Amino acid sequence: MRNVGIGLVILALIFSGVVGMYLSDYFGPSDNGVSVQLETGQPAPDFELSDKSGKTYLLSSLRGKVVLVNFWATWCPPCRSEMPSMNELYKNYSSGGKFELLAINVEPEGPGIIEEFSKEYPHSFPVVFDLDAKVQNKYGVFKFPETFIINKDGIIVERVIGAIDWTEPGVLGYLNNLIQE
Repeated sequence: MRNVGIGLVILALIFSGVVGMYLSDYFGPSDNGVSVQLETGQPAPDFELSDKSGKTYLLSSLRGKVVLVNFWATWCPPCRSEMPSMNELYKNYSSGGKFELLAINVEPEGPGIIEEFSKEYPHSFPVVFDLDAKVQNKYGVFKFPETFIINKDGIIVERVIGAIDWTEPGVLGYLNNLIQE
């Protein structure tokens, strides 16, 4: 009986190692094998991605606005938990023309995966798709959700790893200050 238990533990460790190697290859922070680590104060790498209707979004075309760039996946529970507050933030701030939110879905399945998700988590902000993980790798993202707050000049001013309440007064005050600068 004991040998079976040890065998299962070894099998589980081997399986974990294989899965870990796959995930680090697919989701790891690299760009052509070079590790990427973006910090606050750096220019946000430009990208162009499309939403499910084919509309393209070019980050550099949003200069003059505060931009929240959020990397997420439908299978990610923390991503799901922050969606309602992100939607509320977007509804309250997007109409002024000084704020934009781009939710970058990192799943290779693309737009089809969003249909069911949108029924459970309705949202009005743009969802764009990074089907080949190029933007994810440019930003060094491998934990979800991960959000970059970019000021009007295109500079990363904050990197948030994990879910937060985007309607919390401290967060709103911070964003208000950026918008008014």
